[in-house]
Amino acid sequence: MSQEPQRRSSPAALLIPKAREGRAQRAVYVLLATCTAALCLAGEPLSPAAHRLTAHLAALQIGTLLKGCCCLAEEIFHLQSRYHGSFWRALSACFPPRWHLALLFIGGSAYLDLQQGDRLSPYLALTCLCHLLALALGLQKPSAVEISEMTERSKQNVAHGLAWSYYVGYLKIVLPRIKESMEEISKANPNVQACRETWKLHILIPLSCNVWDDLEKADSNIQYLTDLTETTLTRGGIKKRVYKHSFYAIRDGDNQARHCAVEYATPLQTLYAMSQDECAAFSRDDRLEQAKLFYRTLEEILRGSKECTGTYRLIAYEEPREAEPHFLSREILWHLRQQQQEEFTVHEGTPPRTLATALGSTDLSLQISASDLPQPLRSDHP
Repeated sequence: MSQEPQRRSSPAALLIPKAREGRAQRAVYVLLATCTAALCLAGEPLSPAAHRLTAHLAALQIGTLLKGCCCLAEEIFHLQSRYHGSFWRALSACFPPRWHLALLFIGGSAYLDLQQGDRLSPYLALTCLCHLLALALGLQKPSAVEISEMTERSKQNVAHGLAWSYYVGYLKIVLPRIKESMEEISKANPNVQACRETWKLHILIPLSCNVWDDLEKADSNIQYLTDLTETTLTRGGIKKRVYKHSFYAIRDGDNQARHCAVEYATPLQTLYAMSQDECAAFSRDDRLEQAKLFYRTLEEILRGSKECTGTYRLIAYEEPREAEPHFLSREILWHLRQQQQEEFTVHEGTPPRTLATALGSTDLSLQISASDLPQPLRSDHP
């Protein structure tokens, strides 16, 4: 028997990042409480501390408002095309949602300065100068993590659009019929052995986005056998559009074959093409991040689709640095075996329920009346 590396969990669990869970915001609260406690322990007088705190908050809000003014200087030239001619929409887009609160901080700080006899003009001028210098030098740009989190939360990544397009335009159409097609091919080809647990569409998701058009050229242990029954549908102005899948034999090191329907997730070709085109401004790191996000998004979409339940298997993998001629076939075989083991474990762990086990008793005695009418069970009843 060929030796397979033992893996306790799916490789995707190690390769695909989970969604961020708001730990950064919780860290803000922890640091805020820590700083507050440090001020209290230092015995800082309340009034001067409140004054300085208000002044610092006002300075930060001045920077936010100045940045909004700079953005507005550009957006007023796009009122018709971007904001339907509404100046208020442009204003709301440039300034933070709670800009009234920012003005309140600035006004409160100015009032406290005047109450203490401080000169307001030099302080405001220096504050504005500092923030404008920071904007000019690009010191206030969001970090890569912040940009990534914002785009993921707003579902505006390239990967989100590709995953939804792939699902709505293809998987939602073909997956509900995949088991029926597998049953048809199993009846038509008795020699082809495909376990019912693997009667699914196996979707290959290489994180490198390197998609082969011919699987037999990608791995010589993968052999094309036939096509599943076609699905014909009129869609988007195309009469009798055809959807079909290919059926393959996957051989291991001992030349033992397992059979399944397998294909690449074709949207990955878009990510690869974007990374090769300078106009897309899409780096290899961007491609890798979007490929992982594509897998995660597609998994979430399919998990929430009742009609696609149990009809697919996503196979995400990272190709080895050194070329291995049969890496892909081993990866597919691992998933095929894993599905059979999962099914066996479920059946082994949940024995069939009989009437005795359902009622929690192994010795059941039924009392049946001789009469057609309902009779009491007690023998002493007249």
